[in-house]
Amino acid sequence: MRAVTRLAALSIATVFGVGYAPAAPGTWGTIAAIPIYLLLSTLETPLYFAVLGAIALAGVWAAKAAGEAFGEIDHRRIVIDEVTGYLLAMSLWTPSPAAVGTGFVLFRFFDIAKPFPAGLIDRRLKNALGVMLDDLVAGAYALAGVASLRYLFPAYF
Repeated sequence: MRAVTRLAALSIATVFGVGYAPAAPGTWGTIAAIPIYLLLSTLETPLYFAVLGAIALAGVWAAKAAGEAFGEIDHRRIVIDEVTGYLLAMSLWTPSPAAVGTGFVLFRFFDIAKPFPAGLIDRRLKNALGVMLDDLVAGAYALAGVASLRYLFPAYF
């Protein structure tokens, strides 16, 4: 792989170095997703999802290249999947401290717990697509969780 292409892939996969955090890189990757979400939240919903799709596709490409470079397909330094999952979790919400925080907590919970089918994807789909998909499932669960909490506690959001 050419040096420039490799550098681009590693930069995307590690979210410009966030994945090199010595402890809890997945959590730091999710924290790095918050300003990206705040920026993207100004877009109309269809454009938000188009950008999210582009980030996810770039993430699959970058995760594949980074996995090869690191010698492990789902290396802990690869955090673009956390960014993509969090962006999905927040895709339908207007930014507020409650929404951002609740989405963060729920996404991290579901990313770590890996409820079906995320755990199955994580165990069986050992490639870059699997790296991204299990976090997108966690993001979908977090999206549903935020929706439920907004319904139950509308004044909070």
